[in-house]
Amino acid sequence: MSDMRTPYSRVHGLGSARSGSGHFILQRVTAVENVFLAIFLIASVVALTGSDYETVRAYLANPLVVILMLALIISGILHMRAGMQVIIEDYVTGESAKFLSLIGNTFFSFLVGLACVFAALKIGFGA
Repeated sequence: MSDMRTPYSRVHGLGSARSGSGHFILQRVTAVENVFLAIFLIASVVALTGSDYETVRAYLANPLVVILMLALIISGILHMRAGMQVIIEDYVTGESAKFLSLIGNTFFSFLVGLACVFAALKIGFGA
């Protein structure tokens, strides 16, 4: 028996995993965020070139700078995790290897993000 559904009705269910659209949107939104936040980071590094340690630390302790750095960290980690998830799902064969790789990706992303957030907050609060 042939499938009488239209092409739209076949794809309307968001794909086989039922979450493709959200993942696609997350990657695109974090990519756009990273462009603007990376420009801020590059501008900051260029502006601070040649400055002494105390000047750089005082700049990084500014609340607005800390917030933008935290936004860059969080957006970058989310983008990294989503991108690695796609690579793992596409290229890792075997269900157990894929499952373990996805868990490892999540834990690695969490630990890197936690370390970066800790460092930014420590600098921001002047510890």
